[in-house]
Amino acid sequence: MDLMTLRRSLDAESYIFEEDFLITVYIALKLGKPLLIEGAAGVGKTEVAKVLASALGAELIRLQCYEGLDESKALYEWNYQKQLLSIQLGLAQGNGEGGKAGGNNACYSIEDQLSKLGSLFTEDFLLERPLLKAINSEKQSVLLIDEIDKTDEEFEAFLLEILSDFQVSIPELGTVRAKNKPVVILTSNNTRQLSDALKRRCAYLFIDYPSVEKEVRIINARLPGVSEKLARDVAAAAAYLRNNDRIFKKPSIAETLDWVAALMALDKKRLDEDGTEKTIGFVLKSREDLVEFYKSGGFSGFVDGEHS
Repeated sequence: MDLMTLRRSLDAESYIFEEDFLITVYIALKLGKPLLIEGAAGVGKTEVAKVLASALGAELIRLQCYEGLDESKALYEWNYQKQLLSIQLGLAQGNGEGGKAGGNNACYSIEDQLSKLGSLFTEDFLLERPLLKAINSEKQSVLLIDEIDKTDEEFEAFLLEILSDFQVSIPELGTVRAKNKPVVILTSNNTRQLSDALKRRCAYLFIDYPSVEKEVRIINARLPGVSEKLARDVAAAAAYLRNNDRIFKKPSIAETLDWVAALMALDKKRLDEDGTEKTIGFVLKSREDLVEFYKSGGFSGFVDGEHS
């Protein structure tokens, strides 16, 4: 995919971006390097992977990271229940055959059944988790490793091996190599510092909250028919809330869009005091933030057209 095609593909997905974003994504794709995206929660990091998957016509495979995530949950597990059922089925069938052969020697030992069934450690009993699924994919996929900063350093070290060679070793099956190298997107909310070794293997992007102008463009792209004044009012109000140090949970872009949609459902063309009162729960979602918002006078002068 050349640069112009990538630009058109992102435009077709109504994704609003700057030139430096486009160039970084293009070079990462061209070089086959993982792309590490850092930024505050809610700035649209995960959306990049979704948009790229759609633009490339590729499957999006997501590994949601969390504290305590280990290799078995990320790579593969054996389906022990299916293995047990296969053993039990083999025993039942063996007993049936033995009964027909006539004998009280109908019972088969577990060892006999294992010999009959062959190895239980075959692909039929393998549960693919996101990393192995991406490696095994018949077509190029987009692998999203979301919120990598929530994992520990041990898992990060394990991930380095995967990203280096795109192959994994399964003791019972041997080495599995990527049929098609996936496009890899890693996101981080920067709650802890990632290792230099991981960063060296990645292209890097930092995404900040959008400017008012950019958020207006996002609102217009995602919510056709929105009043231009309403889009600008809400974008400016979202920026106001994000810049308020006493507001703990800053509004995400998705919440801004929900807020606009809620106001549109009330047939609002501007953000006024009535609309704010009825819809503030779409953008501030904790009691503490709501208390702080009203204690400081709400938008006081920011609504009812005074901010135009």
